Amino acid sequence: MSVFDHPEFDNHEHVAFYHDEKAGLSAIIAVHNTNLGPALGGCRMWPYVNSGEALTDVLRLSKGMTYKAAMANLELGGGKSVIIGDPRKAKSPEMMKAMGKFVESLGGKYFTAEDSGISVTDLQTMATQSDYIAGVQAQYHYAGEVPDGNPAPSTAYGVFVGLKATVEYGLKRSLDGVSVAIQGMGHVGYRLAKHLHEHGAKLYVADIYPEGVEKAVSELGATAVAPEEILSLDVDVLAPCALGAAINDQTLPAIKATVIAGAANNQLAREDIGELLQQRGILYAPDYVINAGGVIDIFHQRMESSSNEALRTHIEQIGETLKEIYTRAEQEGAATNRVANVIAEERFSIKG
Repeated sequence: MSVFDHPEFDNHEHVAFYHDEKAGLSAIIAVHNTNLGPALGGCRMWPYVNSGEALTDVLRLSKGMTYKAAMANLELGGGKSVIIGDPRKAKSPEMMKAMGKFVESLGGKYFTAEDSGISVTDLQTMATQSDYIAGVQAQYHYAGEVPDGNPAPSTAYGVFVGLKATVEYGLKRSLDGVSVAIQGMGHVGYRLAKHLHEHGAKLYVADIYPEGVEKAVSELGATAVAPEEILSLDVDVLAPCALGAAINDQTLPAIKATVIAGAANNQLAREDIGELLQQRGILYAPDYVINAGGVIDIFHQRMESSSNEALRTHIEQIGETLKEIYTRAEQEGAATNRVANVIAEERFSIKG
């Protein structure tokens, strides 16, 4: 199958494949749209079953970044990169240098940053080979802490702000006593859990790796749940914070939560699942809106005239943007993801 015939191909501007046998690198970069500015999107390393699965992921993720940047009012386009391999077993400095060369080869059309399986240290290694690596230096932190270049704290704070706004709109209550099931206890999922715990939420957590779950149980009083059970818990809020497509034809019938608000990209396996959620009275926070804190952070780190306060204020706008989407969706009788798409497309198509 040609990439142009792929079901997730959406008039992407640039899709590049790179293989360095000596470094053990097989990677793909997808640039979806650069009407508003150069494409920005993290680099994900994951043990994909095959290159077809990796291509599907990078096409969906890069498109999502275009919409995310537009909804966050950033002068950026959307792109993404994926490395095929287990980050816990196959990663090496040589691989990261090779990835840096790959990013450099696009000449600034695409900037990469941190994502699943990639750390700030990995980005610093990539940066020895490319000028287009974001997140290796940081000046600002939304909470005034010492910044280290990791956008995960800002992503988690943005998801928290968005989840809070969604609960206020959909459940007409505060977070105190609200039950939340979090799928994924990685860098973002754990930080989200900590914010929720501080505001009195009751937490249920799951992950394929035990470390984050054990930490949430011991430090936050969370209840550990098997990964295969987390989506079907009888809770107020479901927060997908792992990989995409968690809400699909198989999982949807078992979902009991009345709010879905999490950090994962591409949470809906198909766009029309948004209508199915709407029909069931489930309020869905469009993922690329609620999880934009990280890209907002990276944007501010590139600005010479920003500040901790400006970064925090920008992230907190996520809540108001979501309420605008919910209000419009309710007025139009439309699914929230469809409304968000329309608004984003109006923004990034202006220069098209």
